[in-house]
Amino acid sequence: MSGMRFTPKGYGGHRRNPDEVKREGWREQGVLAVSADDDRLTWPERELVRQLGEKLYGPRPSDREARHG
Repeated sequence: MSGMRFTPKGYGGHRRNPDEVKREGWREQGVLAVSADDDRLTWPERELVRQLGEKLYGPRPSDREARHG
């Protein structure tokens, strides 16, 4: 039997790359996903991202080890 195959949106064909997902999240929902190590950011911008992350979610395990090690 050769019927049509239906796949719900997001379950077939094109897979978006991570930057597309981040861009759409920002534009559609105001959600910002950014790496503290993103080369496109200056040092002060990366530091701000790190500080925001720590304020909202606590220090990263690698940051704890570096400070207490």
